[in-house]
Amino acid sequence: MDLILQEKNSVAPYFVEAALGCAAAKGLDAGPLRRKAGLDGIPDGARVPVATYGTLLRLVAQVTDDEFFGLDSRRMKIGTFSVICLLALGGRDLGRALDLACRGYNSVFDGIRVGIRRQGRLACLEIRATPPQLPLALFAQETLMTYLHGLACWLVRRRIPIAAADFAHPPPPHAEEYRVLYSSTLRFGQDAARLWFDAALLALPVAQDARSAVTFLNRAPENFLVRYRNPDSYARRVTQLLDRQPPTAWPDFDTVARRLRCSPATLRRGLRQEGRPFQTIKDELRRRVAEASLAAGTEPIPELAARLGFAEPSAFHRAFRKWTDMAPGAFRAASGKYLKSASGPPASPRSPGPGPGG
Repeated sequence: MDLILQEKNSVAPYFVEAALGCAAAKGLDAGPLRRKAGLDGIPDGARVPVATYGTLLRLVAQVTDDEFFGLDSRRMKIGTFSVICLLALGGRDLGRALDLACRGYNSVFDGIRVGIRRQGRLACLEIRATPPQLPLALFAQETLMTYLHGLACWLVRRRIPIAAADFAHPPPPHAEEYRVLYSSTLRFGQDAARLWFDAALLALPVAQDARSAVTFLNRAPENFLVRYRNPDSYARRVTQLLDRQPPTAWPDFDTVARRLRCSPATLRRGLRQEGRPFQTIKDELRRRVAEASLAAGTEPIPELAARLGFAEPSAFHRAFRKWTDMAPGAFRAASGKYLKSASGPPASPRSPGPGPGG
């Protein structure tokens, strides 16, 4: 099974409860919203399909007449996001389009400011509370980051790889979800929320128009919740090829290129442009297998290390610490406590050192 695809086609139950909480804050009964969205048939604690969550967000927006779900002191009336998307189409390149979109948001919001910031070879979408001393609601950060990134990807018809994501709050219990939604490099407790990416991408031409915007908006917000994904992308094809066999049988890079009917140079360049190097793809697949096994708690760690293709357990220990900032044994122990209590995730994500924007 493609574990990465499975995660990206669903969301953690936290997001459902956060959206329903927005409706409850307006005095609305969550029961009818659950039924209309199709949530009644989903077990408690289970991941929720993206389509179901998207339906729920549309319902909450409709019943509150607020496309930002009451997360700002001013209401974002139904239709506002459509206006912002059409406004963004006035930019000839991604940088100008995002600047226009941010101006649109800032004309609506009272307690939030969004903008584009450049720092050397990196750029970021930045979200700040106004005034700065006020806390920025967690779900507000998550929603805006997802929407702005989704809009950026749509404008240029390609995925914008996120180099790092900053958050203006401590790691929440569902922080591991951020690795799927945003980036594997996460920083918490920052002065603002930011999504960092290659600044050169701001020069990409806008590849959409008013006609294609109709289809895009008809599918919102569901199309924001799954990262823009080209089924023919090099990264996806490599992932599918590797995911069909155990890590001990994975071919080397040149063999993968040959099976994909391209040269190693072409494959290497394509993966780099998509922000998914070959080693990163292998690490992601190994990590998810490792976490699933450790959470199950039955496979001896030396056997798991061998199954993942590590020459010796110590090499697996070093790799797992790099991925999660935890030893495999500690992760297994934390997972066992989590499964017994169902009160939180098995581990907090790694908090990387100073990076962009620090």
